[in-house]
Amino acid sequence: MRKRYVAWEVGEPDREWAGLAVLAEHAPGLAPQPLRHGTSEGAPFVEMTRLPGTPLGDEALSAEQVRALTHALRRLWSVPVEAVRATGLTERYRGPSTFRALVRGGAAEDGDLGGCRDPSLVHDALVAARAWLDSPATTPDAVVDPVLAMADGNLANVLWDGEACRLVDFEDCGLSDPAYEIADLVEHASSRLGGLLDVEALLAEVALTPAQQHRCAAYRQLFATFWLVMLLPGNPGFRRNPAGSTEDQALHVLDLLDG
Repeated sequence: MRKRYVAWEVGEPDREWAGLAVLAEHAPGLAPQPLRHGTSEGAPFVEMTRLPGTPLGDEALSAEQVRALTHALRRLWSVPVEAVRATGLTERYRGPSTFRALVRGGAAEDGDLGGCRDPSLVHDALVAARAWLDSPATTPDAVVDPVLAMADGNLANVLWDGEACRLVDFEDCGLSDPAYEIADLVEHASSRLGGLLDVEALLAEVALTPAQQHRCAAYRQLFATFWLVMLLPGNPGFRRNPAGSTEDQALHVLDLLDG
């Protein structure tokens, strides 16, 4: 299979090649095996093997699928950090050191909320999010417990073959914190809006340390705010999701910030 990149300004092809290469050595079978990379017709590409299975995300995950997903994450995180660094990979794209500032910038203004079903609710959530973002940070601006991360919480990048989960799409991969990655996964709009993940079951299976649990709770507030911004009128998430999704996210943000 050949993956041709339409954008590569943050080194997506190199990230993917390095991530797949280190996984092929230290967690074979978890991700596609890299075969060749180069440039064709002015665009970079990576050739890799195909994996069995169908993408998750069309319906709620079963308990068996949650366990298999957790096992896949543990295999991913078991890759030696020194081996990851030896490939040249550093922090994942939009990692802990930069994400808060990015979200703060996105949430700075309401924009035109006229397309929302309940503009007042969305405005209130944005005001609360700004106050939280402007308060002293409750999350570190660096990777605390470094692991190799796929850096994408979209369940469509997890393949299920009836027994095991495998992972695809490593163009943003790099080092991250398990707490950050779990927050990315459980707050991703593609699964949260549809209630596809049993979050408590997943958290129990992952078994984060107490310190990681504390960081994960704060990172969830951060990712939830990011998705609120993405679901505002004029942003991509607003067009891609059903009417009312922005209000759903606004309520979720208010609930997390209040908790």
